[in-house]
Amino acid sequence: MHDATAADTAASEDEAGTRAYYVELEPVREGYERYSASASTISVWAATMQHGAPPSALLARAVERCAPRVGTRVARLTMEILGPVPVGEIEVRAWIERPGKRVELVAAELVAPQPDGSARVVAKAAAWRIATSDTSQVVHTADAPLPPVPETGEVNWGLPEGWDIGYVKSVDLRGVDSDDITRRVWVRPRVEVVEGEQISPLVRVFSVADVANGVGARLDPTHWTFLNTDLTIDLFRLPVGEWIGLAVETSIGPDGVGLCSTVLHDAQGPIGRCLQILEVRAREQR
Repeated sequence: MHDATAADTAASEDEAGTRAYYVELEPVREGYERYSASASTISVWAATMQHGAPPSALLARAVERCAPRVGTRVARLTMEILGPVPVGEIEVRAWIERPGKRVELVAAELVAPQPDGSARVVAKAAAWRIATSDTSQVVHTADAPLPPVPETGEVNWGLPEGWDIGYVKSVDLRGVDSDDITRRVWVRPRVEVVEGEQISPLVRVFSVADVANGVGARLDPTHWTFLNTDLTIDLFRLPVGEWIGLAVETSIGPDGVGLCSTVLHDAQGPIGRCLQILEVRAREQR
């Protein structure tokens, strides 16, 4: 591990999308790991805040590494976003909230320093880790598979000019057959989650799943904001390979609340689902 200067933390714009999301730093508090977020984590909504995918991946990684046991895996993880996750130093810790032989609850949190020197929890996660067993004779999937990953495929993010920054540059996104209800893409990260470390299958899902909100957006982001307050992923199977497929459907209610619902895939077929609640607001037009 090594420490970083403020200049390293506030990575220059030309590094966006080319650096690992996080560089590990020397810890300063017992029980916490400490990281520096690179420009590859930057959200399209503000240059000072992280896109939801890298923090969710860091939380999933912490959960997966917390007192791991052979023959168990994370089946469900919910991230609650408690406020903007700043692009800078961040700490993470995980613990067993409810132990169990067959089913246990693992919790994790991300903590960011504040200007006054205090620390604030900016995101937290709760995950069910379940003991696995052989159910290969009764395998069943309810959703149809996606078409294969295309050789190339331009995807219209629906972003205004100049918004192709930060996290958006860090993923390879390829569109497949979509319609008026469902938008379908394949996506993979171009960078590591933690510098110098291979991405596990679980963490790979979380490194890209939060893009569903952007992929499924039905609103012009110059006139509307639609940030998700949370991210819940349920996996009946861990993915195989580097590509994660998203089949996204978005609904918006009459009172400022939306729902982004996604079927997750790998090259072999569906692997689970992702849900995001959206806070939808009209921008003030000048």
